[in-house]
Amino acid sequence: MVIDVNKFKNLLKEKSITKSELADKLGISSRTIAKITKGENINQNVISRIIEFLNCSVEDISSSNIILETLQKEKSVKLSGGLYHQTQVKLTYNSNHIEGSKLTEDQTRFIFETKTLGDIGTNIPLDDVIETNNHFRCIDYVIDNANEQLSEELILTLQLYLKEGTEHSKQFGAGKYKTMPNVVGGNDTTLPEDVSKEMKELLTWYNKIKAPLFEDIVE
Repeated sequence: MVIDVNKFKNLLKEKSITKSELADKLGISSRTIAKITKGENINQNVISRIIEFLNCSVEDISSSNIILETLQKEKSVKLSGGLYHQTQVKLTYNSNHIEGSKLTEDQTRFIFETKTLGDIGTNIPLDDVIETNNHFRCIDYVIDNANEQLSEELILTLQLYLKEGTEHSKQFGAGKYKTMPNVVGGNDTTLPEDVSKEMKELLTWYNKIKAPLFEDIVE
């Protein structure tokens, strides 16, 4: 079972106990605590001991995100052909295609499945290949941290992972906000000096929504 990280943290706060104290009291390892905070699957015996010690119900700490649980389980065993596999290939291909990548979906799948390039031809920019491989890492990071509150640190880490080793990172750096103004689709974007402030405002708004819906994000 996967423990809902936010419910878990709030319950510990209510009980005035730290994660380290909980681990000591129950005799569970720091690795298990780390798995809980990463939203990974936890042994049912450990779940039962936590529930008994905190005097709560399963519903008080459980996560009901079946899709996330499936992704985490399949990722942990490197299952081929499942939801995790298809998400890596299709999400990476479509995301990169929007940005102008010349790799096909089959080429993207081949890179993910074999960790090699194969015969991709001479017309594929090196950055397309690098960003494709980096994108796989980004999806893993999102799955591992899906239960964490969305933050600037998480967003900048994703940008760092995505651009690491590319020409973009050499010219502009990675893991940080832009330092030069730019235009997207003919439209002006937020000025560099205002990005951090506006990101904080956006995240404050988003994190106040208890159960964000697709419509909220589109808005």
